[in-house]
Amino acid sequence: MRAAGSGNIGATNALRVLGPAWGIPVFLLDTAKGTAAALLTTEPFGQLAAGLASILGHVFSPWVGFKGGRGVATSLGVFLAILPVATLLAFGVWILLVLVSKRVSVGSVGAALAYPFLVMALDAASPHRRLHLAAAALVALLIVVRHIPNLKRLAAGTEPATFGAKRARP
Repeated sequence: MRAAGSGNIGATNALRVLGPAWGIPVFLLDTAKGTAAALLTTEPFGQLAAGLASILGHVFSPWVGFKGGRGVATSLGVFLAILPVATLLAFGVWILLVLVSKRVSVGSVGAALAYPFLVMALDAASPHRRLHLAAAALVALLIVVRHIPNLKRLAAGTEPATFGAKRARP
């Protein structure tokens, strides 16, 4: 899979290259990886530290030369465990943008940009609000930065549709 499509090890490339039979399980496993890391402890700082470690391990995987995925599904899993309501709303934003644009990159960047605002609005009563907001903003920034090549292709009109397009050959 790393020799085809974007070369990333994430769910979107698996979907583009191998189709939904492989793309969906990769998405679910990447999400589960993030959730499992965040559930290693109930202490808020520990949850975020373990979660961020899983995201960074996915994005900068030492097993593939520090070139991994974009970190979106793993981030989804981490924050589902910690802030489920805000995260499900961000996932709704992702779904809506993907359906409208036919591009996972548009949904990913849009949801990442919306997420800190959702955390700010929905986590107001939490004693860990600042910690959650800082983590949400940091991960959102990482996701946007990891999507810079996609954003350049979107601006140039060359970003391929994820859905409704022919699959790349591995």
